[in-house]
Amino acid sequence: MYQRILKPLLFLLSPEKAHTFAVVFLKLSALFPMNLIVRSVFKNNNKTPYTCMGIQFPSRLGLAAGFDKDAEMFDGLLNFGFGFVEIGTITPKPQGGNEKPRLFRLPVDKGLINRMGFNNQGVESAVNRLKKRKRNAVIGGNIGKNKITPNDEAFLDYERCFEELFEYVDYFTVNVSSPNTPGLRSLQDKEPLKKLLQHLQDLNNTHGSIKPILLKIAPDLSRNQLDEVVEIVLETKIAGIIACNTTIERSGLLTPSDAVEQIGPGGLSGSPLKKKALEVVSYLSEKSKGAFTIVGVGGISTAQDALDMIRAGADLIQVYTGFIYEGPIMVKKINEALNLNSN
Repeated sequence: MYQRILKPLLFLLSPEKAHTFAVVFLKLSALFPMNLIVRSVFKNNNKTPYTCMGIQFPSRLGLAAGFDKDAEMFDGLLNFGFGFVEIGTITPKPQGGNEKPRLFRLPVDKGLINRMGFNNQGVESAVNRLKKRKRNAVIGGNIGKNKITPNDEAFLDYERCFEELFEYVDYFTVNVSSPNTPGLRSLQDKEPLKKLLQHLQDLNNTHGSIKPILLKIAPDLSRNQLDEVVEIVLETKIAGIIACNTTIERSGLLTPSDAVEQIGPGGLSGSPLKKKALEVVSYLSEKSKGAFTIVGVGGISTAQDALDMIRAGADLIQVYTGFIYEGPIMVKKINEALNLNSN
C-alpha cells in the first residue's frame, strides 16, 4: 500500500509538506482503535529483548533522530515495530532552522540532502509532550546547541537539555556532528569534545541513576580523528558512539551533478551513505574491541543492510531515510531478519 499509493502521493508534495502529513498520520495511528490495528499488522515477534547499556530493547532497530524532532510522534512510530525512537535534535530555545527549501530528495539514489539547522520547538515543549507518554518504551534524547550560542558556551546548552530531559528519556545522544549549524562540527575536535562529554558525564553522576550517553559522529572523520574519539569515549566512560550522521561528500551519486550542485550545501543521508557508515562502524568495532556500545546508522533500507551493519559490529541500528523510501513494511522485514539471526 505504501509503495503503490501513499509514497507516490507523498512524493508529489515537497519533502517538508510530506513530513507534516506524516506527523498527522502518525498521531492518528497512536489513537484507539487505529493503534491496535497497526500493532497487530507490524507486531514484532521477538520473545527475547536485547539488553544494551543496561536497557532492554524490544528490537535492535530504532528510528534515528531528525524524524520526530519535537517528540510528537513516538507513540505512533513505536506501533510500527521500532524498538526505540530517538527524538530531536532538541535545543534549549526554540529555533526555526535554516531558510526553506532545506530538504531535498534524490530518488534515483534513495537519498536525502538536508540543511534543516536544528529546527525544533525547544526543550520545554519536548518535555511537556514526554510527560504525556502513553506507554513504557525506550526513548532517546538527541541534544544540541542553539545556532546563536557561541561554541565556548555550548556546554551550557547541552547541560540545560540534559538536565531538563533527564527524567523523561532513557538515553542521551550528543550531537556535535550535524553539518548544518555553523561551527558545530568543530566541537568534534579533541579538546572541546572531551571537555563537553566529561561535563555531561559529571552531571550524570550527580543523579541517583545514570543515563547512558552516546556521541553521534560524522562519517567524514579521518582515521586519526576516529582514534581520538575512541580514546575520549574510553576516558570519559560514556556509553558509546552513534555512527554516523549525514555526510558532506557527494561522490558516487547517480543524480546528475548539476542537479546536486543546484541543491547546494547540506548533509547527505540514505543509500549513498551505506558503504562509508559500514566502514566507520567496522573500524570502531575493531578499535574498541567491544569496550562500548556502537549504534550503526546510514544507508539501511533492507533486511540485508541491517544484518550487514550488525555483522560490522553494531549493537543497535537506526534508520531514517530508508523509512521514508521503503515505508513501514521495511521495519517488519528488518525485525523478522534480526529475530531469525539473533544467535
